Amino acid sequence: MKIDSHQHFWQFDAVRDSWITDDMKVIQRSFLPKDLLPILHANGFDGCVTVQSDQSENENEFQLNNAAHNEFIKGIVGWVNLQANDIDERLAFYSSFPKMKGFRHVLQGEPVRDLMLQPAFMNGIGKLAQYNFTYDILIFSDQLAYIPKFVAAFPNQKFVIDHIAKPAIKNQDIADWKKAIEAVAQYPNVYCKVSGMVTEADWKNWKPADFTPYLDVITAAFGTNRIMYGSDWPVCLVAADYTNMLQIAKDYYQSFSLHEQDLIFGGNAVEFYQL
Repeated sequence: MKIDSHQHFWQFDAVRDSWITDDMKVIQRSFLPKDLLPILHANGFDGCVTVQSDQSENENEFQLNNAAHNEFIKGIVGWVNLQANDIDERLAFYSSFPKMKGFRHVLQGEPVRDLMLQPAFMNGIGKLAQYNFTYDILIFSDQLAYIPKFVAAFPNQKFVIDHIAKPAIKNQDIADWKKAIEAVAQYPNVYCKVSGMVTEADWKNWKPADFTPYLDVITAAFGTNRIMYGSDWPVCLVAADYTNMLQIAKDYYQSFSLHEQDLIFGGNAVEFYQL
């Protein structure tokens, strides 16, 4: 099964979605399953994993409804307040929905850069495995230094780094990110999504070669068993259309075995999220 492991849907709300700034006008509108389905089919994908973009349980309801009416949505990464006193109750509730596969918090936007290491947050993370939920780690590269301690505390929890931890590709910064990502990759319970790269590059002037050094690092560090492709559609549209984003990864991995390509473009996502 060929799976896009990372994309989003939203009914655009200018207040709630204020993160979509005016320089991202191309995505200042609604994006719904009917918009994505023909694109997935045109690019040979069987389905996708939908990831939260709003930090509310209303978001979960919206995405679960989308998934209930669209078979191609194979899984959802939602949001819960991991620091809440009723976290057990909320996780038990969401465990009744087969397509709810895991959760994510927008750590990249938190003023407390090591929020993931705070006791209340870690308490919530510690509850996920008993419900077989995954956790998507959304951070900027400055937060990578905290991740080894974070993931080491939960060896039985499945984690995945979103968007290769957002290195500054536009500035060709790589040395510090490389060292930090290699440290994280030492933990076998951590995967990495080859996604979101174009948004960290020069939106108007990127070229495929800009991503090669970063893909070299990710592939060597995690191996082909722990990386998965994701488009980050529609956010990717600020810098590349769906096909162009996909082509970066397809070109890079074209020399790999068909088995390895199958893992990267679907198999690993199926295994990680239990699709």
